[in-house]
Amino acid sequence: MNFGRTLFSQVMDFVPWTSFERIVTRHRGDVRVRSLRCGEQFRIMAFAPMTYRESLRDIEACLGAQPSKLYGMGLRQPVAKSTLADANERRDWRIWSDIAAVLVRRARKLYVDDDTGLDLASTVYALDSTTIDLCLSLFPWADFRSTKAAVKMHTLLDLRGSIPSFIHVSDGKMGDALALDLITPEAGAIY
Repeated sequence: MNFGRTLFSQVMDFVPWTSFERIVTRHRGDVRVRSLRCGEQFRIMAFAPMTYRESLRDIEACLGAQPSKLYGMGLRQPVAKSTLADANERRDWRIWSDIAAVLVRRARKLYVDDDTGLDLASTVYALDSTTIDLCLSLFPWADFRSTKAAVKMHTLLDLRGSIPSFIHVSDGKMGDALALDLITPEAGAIY
């Protein structure tokens, strides 16, 4: 029997909760919320990929299987699928974008001294993109081709630790050269 701290608890310790609360307050994420606050939503959505959950119904079933363990995860009560769906739909996306930026900055600090395998003193970045295919009938706004919808995710990786320092999601037709115009160059860095 395990008497130590859970992996989930250790990962949640990495989250700067004071910054989290400041961001939620700035974007008014918990205004008029009765049941599922932003902190709980974040914990649930962080728990899902760690346990290979694939749907909201799957998350609800997994969390409902051990209700006595929810308090230790920072959850007040079992979450319903509809409540989680409503929170995911109605909350301002900028909350999660700002929190992701804070976490990326913290993670990059951990890899500052890692060796890239190259004999260079400056930071080295690699820009790459991937096309994410979507169903045209469900995402008509994601115009790509006449029979296909897609978005493109442009990612700028810091090669020390392979941590993304910039991510931009665009329509499927945007090329990498145009994504370079969105990046603020860092002095002395190699792109």
